[in-house]
Amino acid sequence: MNSNIPTNTAELDFRARYELADDEIDLRELFAAIWSGKLLISAITGLFAIAAVAFALYLPNVYKSEALLAPVSAEKGGGLAALAGQFGGLASLAGINLGGGSADNTAMAIEVMKSRQFINHFIDKHELLVPLMAAKGWDAGANALELDSDIYDAETQTWLREPNPPRGTKPSSQEAYEAFTELMSVEQDKQTGLIKVSIEHYSPHLAQKWVSWLVDEINQVMKQRELGEAQRSISYLEQQLAQTRIAEMQSVLYQLIEEQAKTVMFAEVRDEYVFKTVDAAVVPELKAKPARALICVLGTLLGGMLGVMLVLIRHFARKG
Repeated sequence: MNSNIPTNTAELDFRARYELADDEIDLRELFAAIWSGKLLISAITGLFAIAAVAFALYLPNVYKSEALLAPVSAEKGGGLAALAGQFGGLASLAGINLGGGSADNTAMAIEVMKSRQFINHFIDKHELLVPLMAAKGWDAGANALELDSDIYDAETQTWLREPNPPRGTKPSSQEAYEAFTELMSVEQDKQTGLIKVSIEHYSPHLAQKWVSWLVDEINQVMKQRELGEAQRSISYLEQQLAQTRIAEMQSVLYQLIEEQAKTVMFAEVRDEYVFKTVDAAVVPELKAKPARALICVLGTLLGGMLGVMLVLIRHFARKG
């Protein structure tokens, strides 16, 4: 019985050494297979590298222009909030709800700027549909936008693209909105509160213009909204004032009218109603993308990995 133990132990040691040697042989075989297929790997890697370079050179430059904005502090909300705390009970007797404070105009303005209605109105107002949907590049020498002749004929000013129901030959407002939101970015820094508005486009001049127009447009839109609300509030408060004979309520109404009049004055005298420009948009001199060097490196690596994979697959297929 004892004589069998060393025999089994020796057998186990032999098997372990054999499996280790077999693994080493497989590893050597793997490298040998890769080395024997080095020409195929080099050919595939070179082909992918050339294709990556060609693709990187084919992509047009895209330029990014951005503006840095600061929220304008709305002083008009403070007066109404103070009046709400002081005269809220009396005002409720006349059916007037003063509320507890004012809405965040900055957050509202950012969401309005991203909204479908605002962007579609912006595109129609400045006639941006053609440079938005038909552009394919920018001629730096002529400082002119290059249009895709398969999509739009600049001479006859007609759309030529193939309709794809439910979308027709001319891009719809939904298509324009989707395309514009891909180019536009509106971000607010949570720490500083500053807002960065940016546009990416083939033309650096158009990118700068569009950012400047966006800032002006959102200030005008928010100003008109506030003016309309303030004027409607004044009209309503004047009607309530004519109907009440309570001296305390008349005092509240007069102060509310005064606060709304301040809102109207504030809107009338300031062009930068919601956002004040800290750093205006400029015409960018350098492209934002594409990253051609990165495209070439990734294309070459992809070709090398694919070449190694094909060589190993061929080797094990023949071996099997």
